[in-house]
Amino acid sequence: MATVSPALHGHDHADSHGHGHHEIGFIKKYVFSTDHKVIGIQFLVTTLLMLMVGGALALAVRWQLAFPWENMPFLGDIFGLFRTEGGQISPEFYTMLFTMHASVMIFLVIIPVLAGAFGNFLIPLQIGADDMAFPVLNMLSYWFMWPAIFCFGTSFFIGGATAGPAGGWTSYPILSAIMEAAPGSGDAQTWWLFGLTLVGVSSMMGSVNYMTTIINMRAPGMTLFRMPLTIWSMFITAILQAFALPVLTAAGFMLVTDRLLGTVFFVPSEIIVNNAEPTVGGGQPLLWQHLFWFYSHPAVYIMLLPAMGMVSDMLSCMCRKPVFGYKPMVYSMAAIAGLGFIVWGHHMFTSGMNPALGMTFMTSTMMIALPSAIKTFNWIGTIYDGNVKFNAVMLNCAGFVALFIVGGLSGIFMAAVPVDIYFHDTYFIVAHFHYVLFGATLFGVFAAIQFWFPKMFGRLMNDKVAKVHFVLTFAGMNGTFFPMHLLGIAGMPRRYADPYFHTYLEHLLPMNQFMTFSAILMGCAQFLLLGNFAYSILFGEKAGRNPWNANGLEWSAPSPPGHGNFDEPPVCYRGPYEYSSPEAEALGQDFILQTSPPPAGVKKADPAHH
Repeated sequence: MATVSPALHGHDHADSHGHGHHEIGFIKKYVFSTDHKVIGIQFLVTTLLMLMVGGALALAVRWQLAFPWENMPFLGDIFGLFRTEGGQISPEFYTMLFTMHASVMIFLVIIPVLAGAFGNFLIPLQIGADDMAFPVLNMLSYWFMWPAIFCFGTSFFIGGATAGPAGGWTSYPILSAIMEAAPGSGDAQTWWLFGLTLVGVSSMMGSVNYMTTIINMRAPGMTLFRMPLTIWSMFITAILQAFALPVLTAAGFMLVTDRLLGTVFFVPSEIIVNNAEPTVGGGQPLLWQHLFWFYSHPAVYIMLLPAMGMVSDMLSCMCRKPVFGYKPMVYSMAAIAGLGFIVWGHHMFTSGMNPALGMTFMTSTMMIALPSAIKTFNWIGTIYDGNVKFNAVMLNCAGFVALFIVGGLSGIFMAAVPVDIYFHDTYFIVAHFHYVLFGATLFGVFAAIQFWFPKMFGRLMNDKVAKVHFVLTFAGMNGTFFPMHLLGIAGMPRRYADPYFHTYLEHLLPMNQFMTFSAILMGCAQFLLLGNFAYSILFGEKAGRNPWNANGLEWSAPSPPGHGNFDEPPVCYRGPYEYSSPEAEALGQDFILQTSPPPAGVKKADPAHH
């Protein structure tokens, strides 16, 4: 790829983004900031707070399954706002709890922490740019999150214990389309849909910014195949968002008009709901499922690919050797994203589809195992025979790989139509997506927080506390979610407030109690993360520019980086993972920064042509 001169990257004018070096006030600098680093940190702090909210909702769900109809200690006092009897969960409130738990975790935690927090903070630093392409749009992408949080919160509180949104995070019609369908189908459901739309707008603003920045603003010498895998993963994720999100947004508008304007996109004719008049029109509830999953299956990879890229970067650094198979890693991420668009129907195997279509979706879903296996083997190949640094970053990365394998293997079961017809809507499904989205993704996030914390704040987090956090979270996570595979095989359905009403499930109560205690352990462990995070910002050990001896462009910038990020516009001479090379050993170190020019008289080969 041709090298572009610095003049084309906005490095030759300090005010390329409309903000010079003059002093700006506190509000402009730290609240309504257009600096990608501040916006990234805003996303990070917000999502960590939302993580605790989503975790509290999850613990309430687990309490009901372990101790059905018994009063909740502590959380019962909080949820007393909902007129629950002394902290006892009603069936309607239970459906609200799992609906809002999933909504908060997916839309307000995982997607914004990956693309919003780390995408914002790392993309300009790792490609050698001074900021994002559209700084004001970037600021708006964060501030659209707060109206979304407000709408989700309003939907939860507006109707008390019986009338909050209760259609699950998928909000299938007719439950979500007709106001009279259920106690949770009223105004709260409309607020929920507004929140969903605002989250989509926020993500859309981010994706446009990320694609433009990565394509147009790379430093001189930063060819596509010199980009770290974190940037590749963010780039592919941004493309996924740009193509998938408009479908969900359009579907959301259609559902809102069904609810408020009397349209019938998703409402079939002659349906009688709660003794109301028969419905008019000829809509199709399954249309919502197609549109929703056309976005939401790619969204699984929006929630996973950035973590894959960041873990690749961190593993290489912690094992002091180049990523095994850099180009196959890039191509496999692209293949995962491409296949992700043609497999949405595997969420609908039980909805009555043509067997030939089911076979098509089944085959294409199983194909995703191939690029996923390439990534897994390459991570293991990176670790193998490396000079491994056993710190909390490495432990969380290893946890990511291990749990991704478990989640991926269970996914193959459900790709098969005959198996899925049994497993669908049992706890086997819950086990699978928690292993992928909590087990894998969040361990990647925990590692990334620790790894890039010095670049964000100029200080190191406490490694011993982070190791304890890892051990407790890893033990609690597996204790909570692995038994769910067994519950699913035993036929325990999802979304039941009291599954033991069916006598054949009564013997599963002790296992649910064990899982709940594991979940409480896991929840309590997160206070270690928050405490370590907050304490280290103020009192952590001061870090230099490159405390990990890593070689990406961001480590040549000050910690934390100032206005414009770099002391002078960087020029990239090397690939992203030059560790333990003979050239480095000749310099008495085991890494070479991407900004280090080759020795005089030596022409450095472009890794794009290896």
